[in-house]
Amino acid sequence: MSERSGHMGEISVNSTALGRLLTDSTGAGARRPYQEAFADLADTYQGKPVSEVLPLLRRAADEALLGFTDADLIEQAQAIRSGEPYVLRVRVT
Repeated sequence: MSERSGHMGEISVNSTALGRLLTDSTGAGARRPYQEAFADLADTYQGKPVSEVLPLLRRAADEALLGFTDADLIEQAQAIRSGEPYVLRVRVT
């Protein structure tokens, strides 16, 4: 059995969206940082089916005004289900 190092994704964001991704944002419409929402979902939904986690991730991404693709969110949901680390590479544009 091979050791698994976790899931990895990549997103390009502008400098305004970076704040919504990582820290408290003062931008109108962003309710809480996506990183915080992801961590809460990972704690609560580890082991749950991707189909259960996916709409929750989509809502969190939409509330944080982030443009994750469906494929990005599926990868994140798979990481939550498996309990493996999820590494997100962020490219600031």
